[in-house]
Amino acid sequence: MLIYNVTTNVEEDVHDEWVDWMKNIHIPAMLQTEKFVAATMSKVDVVESMGGITYSVQYRIEDKATLERYFEDDFEYMKKQTKLFEGKFVSFRTEMEIVHEQ
Repeated sequence: MLIYNVTTNVEEDVHDEWVDWMKNIHIPAMLQTEKFVAATMSKVDVVESMGGITYSVQYRIEDKATLERYFEDDFEYMKKQTKLFEGKFVSFRTEMEIVHEQ
């Protein structure tokens, strides 16, 4: 099992709209690609010097091959959907392998 993590710092003037969009449109659309098995959205407890509010969305995915299919089939389309908030956020992505769970 892998985690595809997207960490985003969003400007405060669009914060509420962005959170609503993430919860009700973007995350459900990511799950509808049928590549991911679950998603968890968390607020990062940090004060950024650049301002804004930071979130981490962790998408669980079965394996690297499925993640590669996401990048091939869906990534560009999903990225285009963020244009609604263009210039109002900064994101970075991390791929993590789950080594152990209890």
